[in-house]
Amino acid sequence: MKPTVIALGFFDGVHRGHGALLERTVQRARELGAEPVVFTFDRPPKEVVTGVPVALINSAQERQDLIRRIYGIEQVILAPFDHQMMTMHWEVFLQDLLVGTYGAIHLVAGHDYHFGYKNQGNPQLLQEKCAELGIGCDIIPKVEEEGITVSSTYIRSLVERGEVERAAQFLGHPHCLTQRVEHGHRIGRTIGIPTVNLALPPHVLVPAHGVYSSRVHLSDGRCFAGVTNVGNRPTVQTEGGISVETFLLDFEGDLYGQTLRLEFCRHLRGEIKFDSLEQLKQQIHRDIETTRVFFAQPEKK
Repeated sequence: MKPTVIALGFFDGVHRGHGALLERTVQRARELGAEPVVFTFDRPPKEVVTGVPVALINSAQERQDLIRRIYGIEQVILAPFDHQMMTMHWEVFLQDLLVGTYGAIHLVAGHDYHFGYKNQGNPQLLQEKCAELGIGCDIIPKVEEEGITVSSTYIRSLVERGEVERAAQFLGHPHCLTQRVEHGHRIGRTIGIPTVNLALPPHVLVPAHGVYSSRVHLSDGRCFAGVTNVGNRPTVQTEGGISVETFLLDFEGDLYGQTLRLEFCRHLRGEIKFDSLEQLKQQIHRDIETTRVFFAQPEKK
């Protein structure tokens, strides 16, 4: 087994603070001739311990994709946070699991990282135990933007308010949703504006209801500007759950069953109930033109 340098954390959002940690992991792996690895959990430990659902920025699979795509770390261990993991002593977690099972010769964690039974492990104990075991350890200090600590909690609040441009500033990338295209009610086709429909995964937070300029990445590598509506579609729907529907600009074809990545780039307006489908159609065309202007800006290309 090739020795590993392991990054530790939950990495919700894979934001700029996580980025500093992941970049250090890649750097140390290169220096030591080791494999960079991320060790994370399939669900938030807080949710398992308290029994209270936690709305996350990304699904577990999306965290894996962001880590691989942006930071180039291919091996992402998505461990189940079950009763055995919850009750594991921090020294056993470190010595038996990370070093014994996964071959860690160096660990990288954030300044606020806690681990093991009842979160008894902390950065100081991690460094001390690593020194005792003869392996390296880096503790990454907090990262700030405009005097604000970059954190998943803060970014969640931005996404929930629809402040996706500011969220991207702290994430280091646009807030995204990667899902398979599902069949919708085909209302868009009746007004000449066909849309693709994505379902929000369980426990992933809903961005503020409204309309967004978005960017859509297809599985074949092509990319299109889009207009995305998040909400209950008050003009055409009186019941049902939240939908995420996107009209792709200058696209022709059928995407049903394909997986695409939707990036929320700018919040255009809140959700509105129109008196007729014709009024809705006219507003969507205005949203399309606003989106064209947004992406025509030199820094958006």
